[in-house]
Amino acid sequence: MSDELPSRLEAVETPALVVDLDRLEANLDRAAEYAARHGLQLRPHVKTHKSSFVAAAQLRRGARGLTCATPREAEVMAEECDDVLVAYPPIASPRARRLAALPPTARLTVALDSEQAATELARAARDARREVGVYVELDLGMHRVGVTSVDAAVALARHVSEIDGLRFDGIAFYPGHIREAMTDQDAKLEALEHTLARAMERFHDAGLPPRVVSGGSTPTMWRTHEVPSVTEMRPGTYVYNDRTTVTTGACTSEDCALTVLATVVSTSVSGQAVIDAGSKALGREPMRGPGEGFGQLLNHPDVIVERMSEEHGVLEFGGSAWRPNVGDVVQVVPNHVCVAVHLYDFVYGVRGGHLERGWPIEARGRGRGSA
Repeated sequence: MSDELPSRLEAVETPALVVDLDRLEANLDRAAEYAARHGLQLRPHVKTHKSSFVAAAQLRRGARGLTCATPREAEVMAEECDDVLVAYPPIASPRARRLAALPPTARLTVALDSEQAATELARAARDARREVGVYVELDLGMHRVGVTSVDAAVALARHVSEIDGLRFDGIAFYPGHIREAMTDQDAKLEALEHTLARAMERFHDAGLPPRVVSGGSTPTMWRTHEVPSVTEMRPGTYVYNDRTTVTTGACTSEDCALTVLATVVSTSVSGQAVIDAGSKALGREPMRGPGEGFGQLLNHPDVIVERMSEEHGVLEFGGSAWRPNVGDVVQVVPNHVCVAVHLYDFVYGVRGGHLERGWPIEARGRGRGSA
């Protein structure tokens, strides 16, 4: 296979990821300007783009560091950035050792919610002769990970502060339970701030003042300044946006920068068309909130990917009068862009409809890890 970039988008083999560079840059600029205007540190989550190219663009715009979920992401991003947060509990010694083995030039912080995770991370840090910062994670409504009481969080922070190899740096949370439209988030955001303010008081009373309060998501990012306890925000999806993000009002359809390029491969069944983008190209992610299907055509928004098998996506035309021919190329806005990106090795960047550049998705997958 040739490593040369095709001269035209029409020459790209489908399915493929395509990013509108103007939209991407506008999304990055808007987030950087918002963070600066409100005195917030921006530490974007790389789970969405998983690429050094986009990470570098975020850092150039003032991001204080990067957030990762996997050791593979951290390994790739540590080559691009000297301040990496791993927002995932480092349970299991191989994972902890792999994180501790990151280049010593990179400041490493890990979010965790148990003494077991702290103990395993501390052992790996000491073996690697380094110090690792720790955010104690709080559960503020997502009910996924995080310490469920403030008293338990303070106790864990004290435990961390007393272990050689670790440094208590702050508290973290993820407001993933707030999926309402931005205009309907008031009550949950107020409850969030109330709990955070109470937690801050308890940490200060215990002599463990958090240096950082880290939280945020794309659905809530434009209202982060309304939660004054937060000092650092970690949105991810905002770089590309997707169909789900549009439903929350955190972006418009014109802010969706990434699409899946697909080709119509069959129209033989009356009333439908089949594209070469199924679950292995779009991800089988249902819509959160109103809407149906597994994707929406960029230039024909009434047309959705109604159902899929692994390599086939079936288009449902809705109220659209548009009908494609075999061989026509379409662009699909995925429901959840993070899942779609993880299915590919490469991205094609276009500007004004012209293919301008491409970049690899280096941090996808898990990597081989340690032996």
